[in-house]
Amino acid sequence: MTGQREYPGHPIVGVGGVVISDGRALLIRRGSPPLVGQWSIPGGMLEVGETLLEGVRRELGEETGVEVRVLDLIEVFERIELDGGGKPRYHYVILDYLCEAVRGEPRAGSDVTAVAWATPAELERYSLTPTATRVILRAFEMGRQRGPASGKMR
Repeated sequence: MTGQREYPGHPIVGVGGVVISDGRALLIRRGSPPLVGQWSIPGGMLEVGETLLEGVRRELGEETGVEVRVLDLIEVFERIELDGGGKPRYHYVILDYLCEAVRGEPRAGSDVTAVAWATPAELERYSLTPTATRVILRAFEMGRQRGPASGKMR
């Protein structure tokens, strides 16, 4: 990816995927800023010429080693981090999708230092951002609404 993440000239489009399997969500620990060292939803920046769904599949494959089927849009939100002088250091517009694992065993890849599966009751122990927690809980609800056929590892 070319371009500048820190102090960008314009907002950057990010994509993420919440993989639900057997009542658990796949989480990653970020290995680079922003949110370095924190648990989060797998995802990253959309590349030029790539569709949103292609970006979700690529990012989850790179970060977790899991091939996914992208199901539904969960939420669109912004992440803006200001520096000490009030200037936007990071500005992302992020689209998170509900995903179904198709194949692959989760492993830390790309800029990820660890992966974990968590039930809704276990999310608190990962100190996720309020936004990530909200998105993951919404994904669990969407998965329940889709029925038992979704969210199963194949």
